[in-house]
Amino acid sequence: MKLHLNTAPNQLLFTGYAAGHVLIGGTRHDTSLLLSARGVEVAPWAGLDFTALTAAHFAWIAKHPIDIVLLGTGSRLRFPHPALTRPLLDARIGLEVMDIGALCRTYNILAAEGRNVGAAVLIDPV
Repeated sequence: MKLHLNTAPNQLLFTGYAAGHVLIGGTRHDTSLLLSARGVEVAPWAGLDFTALTAAHFAWIAKHPIDIVLLGTGSRLRFPHPALTRPLLDARIGLEVMDIGALCRTYNILAAEGRNVGAAVLIDPV
């Protein structure tokens, strides 16, 4: 699915998604990542399944200067155990869990509003 939104030309936004990848500014990404105002970073959980997420992965997110993180759990909605997300709570970073499509749409809206948001994308390994 393609997404469109009028915004500042230098702002990185999701421009599409499908099974196994997302498009950011028209560039295809096939691996798990974190998107924020700072840019795109390959995530330490790249290549891992949802069940392999650890508190250390969320601690890595917590080191980023964001106020809220959207966690995209692939093609279906899955919630991590609260013990895993504790580093976000300790860093006072909000967490919203959603599937990839909802994550892309929500991130674009929040980023366009100037919110300090991050998108943690879990691309399911094939």
